[in-house]
Amino acid sequence: MPNRISADHNLSLSVSNIEEQRRSLLDWYARAGRDLPWRRSWEPYSIWVSEIMLQQTQVKTVIPYYQRWMEEFPTLEHLASADLQQVLKAWEGLGYYSRARNLHACAKTIMQCHGGVFPQELSQVLALSGIGRTTAGGILSAAFNQPVPILDGNVKRVIARLVALSIPPAKATQQLWKLSEALLDHQHPREFNQAIMDLGATICTRKTPNCPDCPWKSYCQAYNHGIQSEIPMREPSSPLPT
Repeated sequence: MPNRISADHNLSLSVSNIEEQRRSLLDWYARAGRDLPWRRSWEPYSIWVSEIMLQQTQVKTVIPYYQRWMEEFPTLEHLASADLQQVLKAWEGLGYYSRARNLHACAKTIMQCHGGVFPQELSQVLALSGIGRTTAGGILSAAFNQPVPILDGNVKRVIARLVALSIPPAKATQQLWKLSEALLDHQHPREFNQAIMDLGATICTRKTPNCPDCPWKSYCQAYNHGIQSEIPMREPSSPLPT
């Protein structure tokens, strides 16, 4: 058995340490994870709503909108039967209104095509409007404890530093997906995905990462080479026209 999991010849993880690495992250999350309202639920509908709201929007902004939404549309059936203008009014101020339209359309689709039950097959979830691979992974892991990886901005940054990625993440998307899948704890996917998101959001931040408090600092190639502030690399800016 190889002693490393490789996404390509330059990006790899140590197999011998991976169980210890997963455990250290989950232990940290148990102590320091964020208490967010949608994390108190296993209900697919509420988790789906939160995942859509969190697309392109910060957590602190989403929380009051999420709470008001769940009061107005407490179930998938309530959302599916609501008027679109009522849905858009509830979304007002959150921006990117296509997300609200997609939620409303998907609720109708789930009622009509899935008997009002949120699907559990990855292919069926990806077929719903407004749901990509990361959102699908977030829903399936959080609602059904399925071992489906995620790769949002926080997770990209964590993994990029972990392997000292020497190119911008946008140029290594497939490799980063492979590494996210390799890291995922299949016994605790719900907690693991939430933990790695929190690690990126609260410790492995874009600016001034708090490396001394990071549970993964001993595994992090960027930290061990002192280049954590240089990663993830940014795409070079296009030259201004002269």
